[in-house]
Amino acid sequence: MNYVRPAQVAGYFYPANPDKLKKDISLMLDVTKPKEKFEKIFGIVAPHAGYVYSGKTAAHAYNLLVGKNYKRVVVISPSHSEYFPGICVFEGDAYETPLGILKVDKEFREKLLADDEIIFKGYEGHRREHALEVQLPFLQSVLQDFKIVPMVMGDQSKRNVDTLAKKLAEVSDDETLVVASSDLSHFFNKAQADRLDSIVEKRVREFDYESLQFDLENHTCEACGGGPIIALMKAAKLKNISHSLVLSRTDSGDVTGDNSEVVGYLSAVFYGD
Repeated sequence: MNYVRPAQVAGYFYPANPDKLKKDISLMLDVTKPKEKFEKIFGIVAPHAGYVYSGKTAAHAYNLLVGKNYKRVVVISPSHSEYFPGICVFEGDAYETPLGILKVDKEFREKLLADDEIIFKGYEGHRREHALEVQLPFLQSVLQDFKIVPMVMGDQSKRNVDTLAKKLAEVSDDETLVVASSDLSHFFNKAQADRLDSIVEKRVREFDYESLQFDLENHTCEACGGGPIIALMKAAKLKNISHSLVLSRTDSGDVTGDNSEVVGYLSAVFYGD
């Protein structure tokens, strides 16, 4: 392999020690056992803060994948550290975490590339991005024998979201899982955050991506990965998958006890009949 992206936030957002990491994830999965099973899962939404803050919320979604088989997982992340136009699919060979190396599905990557270069190969957004990386140890803990397709949205415009949704719908099959990485509102007090985040929850629960797009554009609510969420929902709809379930919604104050400035988290699943 020519280029393996090393872990950038191990030791910060999650444990760098593989044994500690396995133990922490196992514990989070143990305390969030699902009551329902979904046969045909197309995608999930999971938060991307430090595991101590949002790991349990994420575990609600990842628990649903235990025992399932996917050939590839497309992970769509917002870009926190650099701005660039379009959507960048990782050009390298693999991502590395303390739990091992995850190879990129290069064949699938080529199918995703858009003729107008909205979706392109490169390293933009991948160099230091935590929102994508923090999903990977969870995936490694619940799935086996899969490759990844890491994508970072530098620009979450409607045009880009629609292009990504259309491409995902075209090339995805039953062996493809899509993960949208997103947190919700940032640094409001708990009551204000609840008002904002409940709007996102309602839109996801009602599978209403048009209203979610409108609300985000008009700042009625917040989700740093709003583009990835909407792209996932639109792609699911194009694949005739129209069921959604919000699994958990929390905020950082639930962990820290400080409700003066919180960050909101949500996990959800999109599934077919």
